[in-house]
Amino acid sequence: MGTALGLCLLYVGIVLINNGVCRLQKVQGKAPAVMNLFTGFVSVVVNVIAIASGDYYAAATGLLFGFTYLFSALNNLLALDTKPYGWFSLFVAVNTIPCAYIDRADWRMVVIWLAWGVLWLTGFIECVLKKDLKKFVPALAIAEGIFTAWIPGFMMLSGAW
Repeated sequence: MGTALGLCLLYVGIVLINNGVCRLQKVQGKAPAVMNLFTGFVSVVVNVIAIASGDYYAAATGLLFGFTYLFSALNNLLALDTKPYGWFSLFVAVNTIPCAYIDRADWRMVVIWLAWGVLWLTGFIECVLKKDLKKFVPALAIAEGIFTAWIPGFMMLSGAW
């Protein structure tokens, strides 16, 4: 795993933790949108560089994250209908299944991909199906921010992964 993925995951970790905590504390959507913008831009820039270097799989999967956070930020800043975000989340959730298969040589990445798939699926459930999952989603975002992004990202950056 490269340092680019570690860099992105470090920011994905804090944005998931921040989004979860803000939702639990009922913070207005515009406030956490700032961190979503930062994370989305970091991810897009890193993955455009990955495209330029010919790493299309890493870039494509990384852009799923970048667009998720930019989409989320713009929905909150502009008070948009969240149904398109929910459909995008379903698309991404489905993509986590072949990603888990492709990355099957590392069981940790299989678990991480499938966990991310569950979190993205909650976006579809809440935004399209209009089912309120209450505190489950923010608690899941915090847990995944810590265990599927922050810790793995930090380990990748430090060479411990």
